[in-house]
Amino acid sequence: MNINQRPRRNRKSEAMRSMVRENHLEARHLIAPLFVIEGENKREEISSMPGQYRLSIDLLLKECEELVKLGVPCVSLFPALSDDLKDKYATESANPEGLFPRAIRAVKERFPELLVMSDVAMDPYSSDGHDGLVSDSGEILNDETLPILAKMAVTQAQAGSDIIGPSDMMDSRVSYIIEALDKHGLTQTSIMSYTAKYASCFYGPFRDALDSAPKSGDKKTYQMDPANVEEAMREARLDTEEGADILMVKPGLPYLDVVRALKQSSELPIAVYNISGEYAMIKAASEKGWLDGEAAMMEVLLSFRRAGADMILTYFAKEAAQVLSRS
Repeated sequence: MNINQRPRRNRKSEAMRSMVRENHLEARHLIAPLFVIEGENKREEISSMPGQYRLSIDLLLKECEELVKLGVPCVSLFPALSDDLKDKYATESANPEGLFPRAIRAVKERFPELLVMSDVAMDPYSSDGHDGLVSDSGEILNDETLPILAKMAVTQAQAGSDIIGPSDMMDSRVSYIIEALDKHGLTQTSIMSYTAKYASCFYGPFRDALDSAPKSGDKKTYQMDPANVEEAMREARLDTEEGADILMVKPGLPYLDVVRALKQSSELPIAVYNISGEYAMIKAASEKGWLDGEAAMMEVLLSFRRAGADMILTYFAKEAAQVLSRS
């Protein structure tokens, strides 16, 4: 045994461990997804996501105020619409006076320093529940979807969204959206592309939150096969060439290797989405007493940073920021 090699010396106290720590998690690394609904003073708990709610705009603003105080720099908004506003062409997504643009405007007017990210995909507005336009035969139509996404992105950017998040996985949508934004003089709007969005079983609670599950079929013809990594590299190259500012991997925990691969191959910032099913697993195990929920939350979030994520979309954002504020 070589007694001169004693790695435990660097672990002998919290002060020493802190000094040599390789990766750090701070509130500034977090993005908080929030769900918005019509009405006033409305807070609807999402049963499959304990501690998460659909909020009317007035209560959404109160939630944003708490996040700002905790140092969380960005919120990602998602609209929960009634079925009567949904149709085949996601028409409501381009309504400048719809719920979503009003929510964006309200947040930016109250908290101009808080970044607002907005989701671009048809599923919250579509009567079919898909991210793209569905043909009569059930095919998800790529090129016919792009103008719908572009109108949606322009509407959101005009309302004040700082970051557009195309989550649809249609081919060429980044360049198509950027061209539309540029035509409207919206050249300062950032694009965080859902670059490697996998066809995952972990999306269930999110779809419950928005009632956005596909009415027929699945999303495997446009979301990625969970077996593939090289395909993610190709998607990243294409999104970069098309002008994306940030690349995202979704889900997070099952795809830490993809986060690492993108970080090592790309010069762009890398985001990861710690999604609803991952959140729900920890919450359920914590409620059962099988895990220390707070410790598990912090360990998971740190794992994203260790893998190379520059920013983390997570339903734990406020809870984690509260823990970090005590440290």
